[in-house]
Amino acid sequence: MISQDFKKFKLPDSPGVYFFKKNKRIIYIGKATSLKDRVKSYFSKDLVRSRGPLLVKMIEEADKLDYEKTDSVLEALILEARYIKKHQPYYNSREKDDKSYNFVVVTDEKYPRVLVMRGRELEKAILEIHHSPFIIRSTFGPFPNGGQLKEALRIIRKIFPFRDKCTPFDPCFKSKNRTTKALPKPCFNRQIRLCPGVCTGEISEKEYKKTINNINLFFQGKKKQIIKNLKKEMAGAAKVYEFEVASMLKSQIFALEHIRDVSLIKSEVLRAGNLNGGSGFRIEAYDIAHISGSNTVGAMAVVENGEIAKGEYRKFKILSSTKGGINDIASLKEVLVRRLGHLEWKLPNLIVVDGAMAQYNIAKNILKERGFNIELIAVVKDQKHKPSEIMGKKGIIKKHEVEILLANSEAHRFALNFHRALRHKKMFGRNL
Repeated sequence: MISQDFKKFKLPDSPGVYFFKKNKRIIYIGKATSLKDRVKSYFSKDLVRSRGPLLVKMIEEADKLDYEKTDSVLEALILEARYIKKHQPYYNSREKDDKSYNFVVVTDEKYPRVLVMRGRELEKAILEIHHSPFIIRSTFGPFPNGGQLKEALRIIRKIFPFRDKCTPFDPCFKSKNRTTKALPKPCFNRQIRLCPGVCTGEISEKEYKKTINNINLFFQGKKKQIIKNLKKEMAGAAKVYEFEVASMLKSQIFALEHIRDVSLIKSEVLRAGNLNGGSGFRIEAYDIAHISGSNTVGAMAVVENGEIAKGEYRKFKILSSTKGGINDIASLKEVLVRRLGHLEWKLPNLIVVDGAMAQYNIAKNILKERGFNIELIAVVKDQKHKPSEIMGKKGIIKKHEVEILLANSEAHRFALNFHRALRHKKMFGRNL
């Protein structure tokens, strides 16, 4: 396809899912707040830098475009995941390892939990079914963007409150004096109305199963069926004068018909800006932290236009084997490969690695192998871990030295804090 092809599509300015095809076969699926604006971004002159060479190749191969409108961005996100699972498009699967994708998991319990799990966690839970703390009832996904998925679940949870962590109410629970029955303290999510009261016995197993069924239907794209069911329940409740129940059902129906996904729209608008080139100079700095090779983690810090952008920071638990001792090079390679697989993230103008020639060369090779034209800098440290030299193009160093050192310092701090938190969690078994 070429830019002139865009004019033929006549795409609507509404949420939905789009499909790039080659010989009638779907090769890439995406979602959008505005189908018109999103697809237009694929024909920008800066596509190589904003999305990388992989999607440039996809556009060159594609010969047809289709789309499907949705009522909201939330439904577009869910529809995208369903179609990716069904068609497994080549360029979606090439963006990153399947195990890095996110899934919504509904557990098979008396009061099922709704959780978000990585593909690798889900695979492990399935393989170790006899040793897993729960049995999986159903899964939905893959969802390419974990942040957007969590935001989507927040929206859904306001309509259909569900359990994720709290312990179900035990009818045999007694107060300390053992003479009178007492309700346990409600969990935090119950206090803010995101849990229906599973932990306090305020909802029956039968009623809770209706909630889980509605969540399952929503992730199956059957919103109309949910509304139909709720309207029937509402009429039944009103008929027997259960007006409080009828009012609650009416509120759920209204929420489904007027989904408030402003946060998702904002996220999509920001992402669209990134795809179109968005603006300014972005630096991403990387660092590895561990103690004698144990609890190894990686971190990415971001400085944009000379300012720290904490909302863009990312953490990486190192998954590759470090047999034979410490291997900072292999860890850095893993982090960079995983990061470059996230084409939904804005690409940097400059990457800063912590280390010397070995780190510089491995980063340079990874960028070259994947066709990314991104400037590279390495910050060399002395024995006290203070910057002693900056490797890379002199012009870049001279112009951005302050931001480079700031990004490098932030990456080191962020990696160290993540490592300490992980180590503390393993030592004391606390959820940090």
